[in-house]
Amino acid sequence: MKVNKELLKGSTVSIILAMLDRQSMYGYQMIKEIEKQSDGFFAFKEGTLYPILHSLEAKGMVESYWTETEGSRRRKYYRITGKGRLHLEKRRSEWTIFCKAVNQVLGEGLG
Repeated sequence: MKVNKELLKGSTVSIILAMLDRQSMYGYQMIKEIEKQSDGFFAFKEGTLYPILHSLEAKGMVESYWTETEGSRRRKYYRITGKGRLHLEKRRSEWTIFCKAVNQVLGEGLG
């Protein structure tokens, strides 16, 4: 089922921050984990993910660092910052209120 792009656009930052709140990740790992966690509903492309990560980094909500492990190539990881966590908590609260209101109007909250 296709979902309105505007709904998705308003959720991508929250989804990315929520993933990084669980653990630091590199870009491709994040794409795959988001896809897995959403049962394939969210399929981010690198051209979508990286501009958002760079914007979040510029705003101080995430930071990046490079790691190199033996036998593998160098990877750029991202982790959430304190500022990012505060933003995520605010968005989670807004999301809860929004979902409740929409469900009430659509009739899902009636019983």
